[in-house]
Amino acid sequence: MASLEQMALEQDQRISEVVVREQSRLRNFIRRRVMDPRDAEDILQNVFYQLMEANRLLMPIEHVTGWLFRVARNRITDLFRKKKPESFSETAVADADGELLHLEDLLPSPDAGPEALYARNVLLDELELALDELPEEQREVFIAHELEGRSFKEMAAETGLSVNTLLSRKRYAVLHLRERLQSIYDEFRKA
Repeated sequence: MASLEQMALEQDQRISEVVVREQSRLRNFIRRRVMDPRDAEDILQNVFYQLMEANRLLMPIEHVTGWLFRVARNRITDLFRKKKPESFSETAVADADGELLHLEDLLPSPDAGPEALYARNVLLDELELALDELPEEQREVFIAHELEGRSFKEMAAETGLSVNTLLSRKRYAVLHLRERLQSIYDEFRKA
């Protein structure tokens, strides 16, 4: 009985050491990907909880650091899947002639076969994930201007922010979205 208690104490000590050693790096890793500090902290705590559960269930973990970061990546993905922005199916943008085009018109048709349906789903998922990654202020300005067709003057009047502030927020959103979606764009261009 005493040896079981000793083993449990040693396991607790090893977990404490891992938490102390990896907490700062893991928190920084999560914060670079999750803008909301509360969500980031929840993910961090969930990762360490998973470590404790794995230890309690005697699951062998060979490379603890790699395992922690893999679990963190999975939790971040789960968060992005859970926090979907509003549906884009009703969203419309004006083309060069002023004609309204719905996002549906810009994506491959779901009736064009399995490859088109796959491409459509990938594009929508990636766009939603990329928009979710934006800070709320940038996301709101981008969606209002690009997807809802609202002018910067109109938004400035409603929010009390200057047009330059709104332009800046949209610029940062566009830069992030370009960088984030470039690989998807390149992949579909090759196909």
